[in-house]
Amino acid sequence: MRIGIFGGTFDPPHLGHLLVASDAVEQLGLDRLVLVPAAAQPLKARSGTPAEARLAMVRRLVGDDPRFLVDPIEIERGGLSFTVETLQALGARWPGATLYLLVGADVLPSFPRWHEPARIRQLATLVILTRAGADGAAAPAAPPGLPGGAPVFLPTRRVDVSSTEVRARLAAGRSIRGFVPESVADHIRSAGLYR
Repeated sequence: MRIGIFGGTFDPPHLGHLLVASDAVEQLGLDRLVLVPAAAQPLKARSGTPAEARLAMVRRLVGDDPRFLVDPIEIERGGLSFTVETLQALGARWPGATLYLLVGADVLPSFPRWHEPARIRQLATLVILTRAGADGAAAPAAPPGLPGGAPVFLPTRRVDVSSTEVRARLAAGRSIRGFVPESVADHIRSAGLYR
C-alpha cells in the first residue's frame, strides 16, 4: 500500500491544495492521500484560526472523494506538531505501507532544522512539491546536510493562490469565488472566520 501524507495549517484550505493532492495521488500512484491539519507547527507562526475550524474546512475541501482521508491526529495530540511523531503513528496504523511525505519546495531549506529529520527520512520518502512552470526551471537542489537519500521532486500544476491571499481577500470583504470550493466558503461564512 502506498500512502501519501500531506500536512499543513490549511488556514484556510484552497483549490491549490486540492489540485496538488490530486496530482500527487496520480503521479505517485498512491492508494490514499492523508491530509493532516497541524495543531501548531514549531517553525511557523501560530494560526489564529481554531484547529477545529481548520479541520472542518479540510473535510469540506475533500468532501467524499475516496482518494483522500482527513486525519485529526496532530490536533488530537495537541501541542507542537512534530512530523516524526505523525509518521510513526501512521506507520503503525498501516504496517508494511510505503509512506510518502509531501512538502512544498519552500520548506526544503528548513528541513534540516525539523525535529529528527533523519528519522523522518527513515519513515517516509520525502516528496518535494515543485510548481511546474512555462519557464522550464529545474527542480531546486537539495540543501547541504539533508539526511537520507535524494528526495523525489514532484512537479505539480502552477496554481497562484495562497491561504494568505484568501485571508486578505476575506478581511477586505472581497469575493473568494474560484479560490476555495463553495463548501469551504459556506463554512467560512457561517463560522464568521477571517473577518
